[in-house]
Amino acid sequence: MRNIFFLILISLLITSCGNGNLKSVETLIAEGNLEAIKLKKQEISEQQKILNKELKLLDSVIHLQDSNSKLALVTTLKTEEQPFRYYLDLQGNVMTKQNVLIYPEMNGSLLRVFVSEGQNVKKGQLLATIDDGGLSSQLEQLKTQAALAKTTFERQKRLWEQKIGSEIQYLQAEANYTAVENSVKQAQSQLSKSEIRAPFSGIIDDVIQEQGTVVSPANGQAVFRIVNLSDMYIEVDVPETYLNGVTVGKNVKVFFPVLGDSITSKVRQTGNFINPTNRSFKVEIAVPNDKSNIKPNLTARVQINNYSNEKAILVPQSVISENAEGAQYVYIATDVDSNNMATAKKQIIVTGRTQGDHVEVLSGINPGVEVILEGARNIRENQQVKIIQ
Repeated sequence: MRNIFFLILISLLITSCGNGNLKSVETLIAEGNLEAIKLKKQEISEQQKILNKELKLLDSVIHLQDSNSKLALVTTLKTEEQPFRYYLDLQGNVMTKQNVLIYPEMNGSLLRVFVSEGQNVKKGQLLATIDDGGLSSQLEQLKTQAALAKTTFERQKRLWEQKIGSEIQYLQAEANYTAVENSVKQAQSQLSKSEIRAPFSGIIDDVIQEQGTVVSPANGQAVFRIVNLSDMYIEVDVPETYLNGVTVGKNVKVFFPVLGDSITSKVRQTGNFINPTNRSFKVEIAVPNDKSNIKPNLTARVQINNYSNEKAILVPQSVISENAEGAQYVYIATDVDSNNMATAKKQIIVTGRTQGDHVEVLSGINPGVEVILEGARNIRENQQVKIIQ
């Protein structure tokens, strides 16, 4: 505003003098009065000196105004204590301890298959039966023999208690009954292998063998795959340097890229063995699967909270510079006046962990300091700056 005022003033002066001189000079020239012309020239020369002084004054004012206009414009961040969470970023796979192949326990033809792929089953539910090769008929004969042996033993026992008969007869009846009972139990155990039952509750993921197929434990061919999706977990390899920070109960953020879905969980188990190959230990993270859309071997990105600071000083990573000695520093605004004019000062800092765009400052900056943000790369030590909002 002051520049404009002075420029208008000088323009008016020049215009006024010029208009008056033009008329007088023309008149004097027309009249041809030499003395009057000399006097007019002297008058104009004096006016020119005055104007030159005023021009110099205006130049100094303009220079001063231009210097102020070249002040660096910056924005600042007032530091304050705030919670800081550092997350270790890793990749793992979804797993389940209940994902098994079910194999036959006896030779024979697969008589019946009672389930289909995708079917939910309960623990102990009958899935299929195998031809027992007449073992069930043998079991019935053994049961008949066992019943007779039991009756014989009970009669011999009563007679022996009445002191009738010999001891050897009683002992023979007892031994015969015990042997037949054992044979019945052995046949029942063998016959139970003709039934394939679910070892736990879950989903039939695959029916591998069709009804009528001859199966055998010797050929290593499974009949079913059963999976329990309610007890899922993610297994990740964590570098040994984070051994103290990654412990049971730590919070974890889990993201499934394929599903585009995220969940929160906790570390449920940490390994007690350091793999010498990659210097890492195993960590298990529980995975709730309410929607049943999380499958075994699904890739997951996990972020484990292995460090927290409830009273951290944070600054953007972009404002931190490094000097020739390798020390990190930021510029802070000091001596801030009522017009938001300040002096830029270089402040050496010691940094901690980085999360995203922010860096934890361990020392060098206290709460309430004005850290210069925008414009920090274009200023120098002790430079005058103007803070803008």
